[in-house]
Amino acid sequence: MRPAQLVLALVLAIIAAACRVDGGDLDDIFYDGDGRLVHCAVNLDSSAGNTLESLDHALDRAAARGEVVELYAHRPGVTVPLATIEHVLAGAVARGLPFVTYRDFAAGGGTGPGLALSFDDEDVADWLSARPLLLQHGARVTFFVTRYHKLDEVARAQLRELAADGHDIAAHSVNHLRAPAYVEERGLAAFMAEEVLPSIEVLRAEGYEVTSYAFPFGARTAEIDRAVAAHVPVLRSVEFPIGGPFSPCPR
Repeated sequence: MRPAQLVLALVLAIIAAACRVDGGDLDDIFYDGDGRLVHCAVNLDSSAGNTLESLDHALDRAAARGEVVELYAHRPGVTVPLATIEHVLAGAVARGLPFVTYRDFAAGGGTGPGLALSFDDEDVADWLSARPLLLQHGARVTFFVTRYHKLDEVARAQLRELAADGHDIAAHSVNHLRAPAYVEERGLAAFMAEEVLPSIEVLRAEGYEVTSYAFPFGARTAEIDRAVAAHVPVLRSVEFPIGGPFSPCPR
């Protein structure tokens, strides 16, 4: 990296650290039973830079205010340490926070204190590596699946195993593309026909009760929300733990 690039990266890192919002202060990741269409979660992956202290504050707030805190990650043991997942699960149990899935939200539940933890994408083997922790803590989580058509029979069997444990299996698009850019280039009808509906229908054909959809990168618009909501009652975006106007979470 050139000296100028190094300086710029350092400045951006300092700005990001200075603007980082504590997990307990990210209002949009807390659900209080208001029946919202679009939920928002914050990232547990190491790249997001959320400290264990910040996550503890989020769990504390959920317990104190009777809210459900929404967290997500991608690959246990790869993008997020198993120790971080264990810390969050144990913290929820210690605070008496029930585990909530997005299927619970769709059914009108999850209105009291709780933790809604989800994992995104298609790394089923990595998800399965966290199974002992999930079983140990009696956790129920949501797995948002993308690129299902690329999963081999082993991965599909592993996903069925996770579902049999009581976890929620939900849709996360066909090819993990940014929805607003796709709609701008090809139109809303094409986006629904090529990215959203097939990802929901293939999982339903496999016997999963799909009641929610997570936008890749959290990217969405109100127009897209309305179109997807005609097929599932709950949508999930993300909230960034850094201050600024860039979060895709609706305001």
